[in-house]
Amino acid sequence: MARALQLAARGLYTTTPNPRVGCVVVRDGAVVGEGWHERAGESHAEIHALRLAGEAARGATAYVSLEPCNHHGRTPPCAEALLGAGVARVVVAMQDPNPLVAGEGMARLRACGIDVSSGLLEAQARELNIGFVSRMERGRPWVRLKCAASLDGKTALLNGRSQWITGAAARRDGHAWRARSCAILTGIGTVRDDDPRLTVRDVATTRQPLRVVVDSRLETPLEAKILAGGNVLVACAIDDAARAAKLRQRGAEVVALPNADGKVELPELMRELGRRGVNEVLAEAGFKLNGSLLRDGCVDELLIYLAPSLIGDAARGMFDLPQLVSLDDKRSLSWREVRQVGDDLRIVARLAAG
Repeated sequence: MARALQLAARGLYTTTPNPRVGCVVVRDGAVVGEGWHERAGESHAEIHALRLAGEAARGATAYVSLEPCNHHGRTPPCAEALLGAGVARVVVAMQDPNPLVAGEGMARLRACGIDVSSGLLEAQARELNIGFVSRMERGRPWVRLKCAASLDGKTALLNGRSQWITGAAARRDGHAWRARSCAILTGIGTVRDDDPRLTVRDVATTRQPLRVVVDSRLETPLEAKILAGGNVLVACAIDDAARAAKLRQRGAEVVALPNADGKVELPELMRELGRRGVNEVLAEAGFKLNGSLLRDGCVDELLIYLAPSLIGDAARGMFDLPQLVSLDDKRSLSWREVRQVGDDLRIVARLAAG
């Protein structure tokens, strides 16, 4: 199963909106076939592994990192393929949270006399597909909020300049997190101050994430680099057909999601992204939007790069959050990882439940 998960990870950048899945077929203690799902619309991991195994699959054990599907989508059911290949046993890391599967694949195999077990390395399997699980169970993607800051927590000078606080190695590492994401989210302030492209450049990939701009008043400049090449969604809070039409002419899609305060309703934006098949979002925004995402409960994980430098109190912080009057109201985190990347530290932390 560890090998199946290793294979599944090869689809880290490519499988969206599908989950990352690996499969290993073992007979008489030897691996006779293995495969992984590479991209949506193509063969699933089980199909690749069974083709490689051929007749050796008969009587074998298939280790699959996610429950085999039992429905017709863009590809035939994998449960039927396993039955047709004559495997004797199927070991599954985790049940598929997709309501179209949700135990039906394992039930189909058991009904036909296959020995089926699940739960082996389940935690690792869930981590690999944490965004897919989030979308299926909560109807919204898993959101990582990325910040590059000085050791005193400053992300930009008071005038908005932020390039570059962290070093080249940290920026390359950030592109790997972009590559695995289905969407990169930013705000109009970052578009105006930094004019970013928000594309994956330092990591080899065949897919570019959707770029999402939170722009309540449709102020995105038509010459902004983020509009180049299309694949952009602008979320606004006003009904301005003329401005929206100009952005559409530049290849962007515009969706209005206003809240009562005349801002973009961020939780609804997350649900909209979920409906579009977005599993993982990487937010690369300024301190104001960062604070809004946190306040609205849209953030699941923080990805913080800390540089060995000090900028000073007058500079911009990471999050625009209201002043607390009691430490009992602080937001608690759980550490996931602390690692040095070049000269900087990379910290991964999750928002504590509740």
